[in-house]
Amino acid sequence: MEARRHNLRQGWALRPRIEPALRPCLFLLAWAWSALALCAPHDHKTSVVLAPGYAPLAFLPPAPGSYALPTMGDAADGDVIDSRGNAARLFEFLGDKPTLLSFIFTTCDDVNGCPLATYVMRGVHDALQADPKTANKVRLISFSFDPLFDTPDVIAAYGAQFRDPDADWQFLTTDGPSSLDPILRAYDQWVIRDYDQNGDYMGTMSHILRVFLIDKERRIRNIYSTSFLHADTVVNDVRSLLIESNGPAAVVGR
Repeated sequence: MEARRHNLRQGWALRPRIEPALRPCLFLLAWAWSALALCAPHDHKTSVVLAPGYAPLAFLPPAPGSYALPTMGDAADGDVIDSRGNAARLFEFLGDKPTLLSFIFTTCDDVNGCPLATYVMRGVHDALQADPKTANKVRLISFSFDPLFDTPDVIAAYGAQFRDPDADWQFLTTDGPSSLDPILRAYDQWVIRDYDQNGDYMGTMSHILRVFLIDKERRIRNIYSTSFLHADTVVNDVRSLLIESNGPAAVVGR
């Protein structure tokens, strides 16, 4: 396991720089390759059914501002580390603008788990950044729950593949379970780490996918699971929060 982690770190360090304009295309190509590999017939495996978030939306979503997003509870604070290695509090990243918070880990190999979350976050990122009225008015946060492997250097390299340099997409981690576990409990983020017969962590885990939409008052306004996570509906929810805060002129009508 340690050798695997060392090789992965070396891979990050040696990876060539990807031009920002090419990142979305390369990301989609990489995803398509992995999805095809997972869904290809195998002798002893059942084909994977991809989550709805990977396909075009099958219905016309309600227009932003035409529906309510009731409060579902308060966001929680905690000790975190950003991708530059700086210690901070989670509340430093919540409160000044609507925020989409996703819990992930970078080595997750469940196509309908963390890769789906990052794929949808990229779609939200692209849609909001393309509109001058919403660009940089929303924050995206990808928060790792694997602090052993997902060090600041790892999450910085991971994030560089997806976000534009001028976009407010933050990648966070923690210094270990003592800081991480209270945050996971507060957000009801279910994670089970896998240990070998000697009690040593194997570097893998089981988890549920939960992505949180949080408003400027640090209130949770929606929680997305695998079946309901789609960039089109998330973008409309974000636009609805902007309308709620700043009026209809805050977004472009559809």
